[in-house]
Amino acid sequence: MTTPMLEIRNLHARIEDREILKGVNLVVPAGEVHAVMGRNGSGKSTLSYVLAGKEDYEVTEGVVLLDGEDILGLDPSERAAKGLFLAFQYPIEIPGVATMTFLKAAMNGQRKARGEPEMTTPDFMRAVKASGKDLNIDSEMLKRPLNVGFSGGEKKRAEILQMALLQPKMCVLDETDSGLDIDALKVVSDGVNALRDPYRSMLVITHYQRLLNHIVPDVVHVFSDGRVVESGGKELALELEAKGYAGFDEAAA
Repeated sequence: MTTPMLEIRNLHARIEDREILKGVNLVVPAGEVHAVMGRNGSGKSTLSYVLAGKEDYEVTEGVVLLDGEDILGLDPSERAAKGLFLAFQYPIEIPGVATMTFLKAAMNGQRKARGEPEMTTPDFMRAVKASGKDLNIDSEMLKRPLNVGFSGGEKKRAEILQMALLQPKMCVLDETDSGLDIDALKVVSDGVNALRDPYRSMLVITHYQRLLNHIVPDVVHVFSDGRVVESGGKELALELEAKGYAGFDEAAA
């Protein structure tokens, strides 16, 4: 039996005195794309933050295994070096740091953590050019400070470029469709789909079925009140679109 890429067992987490995750159980096998759907406030984004190691959240119970290794004791940079990538709903702006400089530092930081040699500038430039072309990212955009003055679509494309360069084995996409028009959504989705791979898994967090028309999941999980209350095939997303979350919220109660 192969080891799941991501395995979450009975995960409980809180921020200050409020428990948000209340016993999450979730398994994502290698090579699969799983979607997590739920209404606002159900705990979906909290799950992504806890997986990435955001310090405001306290894990009170449970286990998170990445490729068989418990990562809850690792800091965010160590988790990233192990192959975990989080695409934010709202990518942050970093004034004064060119996008290209940031990408190179991120790549070489991870390579160093894994004991690999730094990538040479010519090799890096070739990699950026190849990946950027598919995402409609030009050299002028890469010279601009990271995300500063970027449109919603540009921010998401820059993030998918980062994912393409880092080649993580577990990608967590937190509401990647947020703030995107239909054209930008297609470019970003095509970029994500190009990274589908038998050795890479993805967890796509959204509350709109429209994203899943473009990034078709293998499994859909319904999140309510801090845990998974139902799992099924891609048709489950269509059922949610038609009927709403009320029935699933009752199941969680």
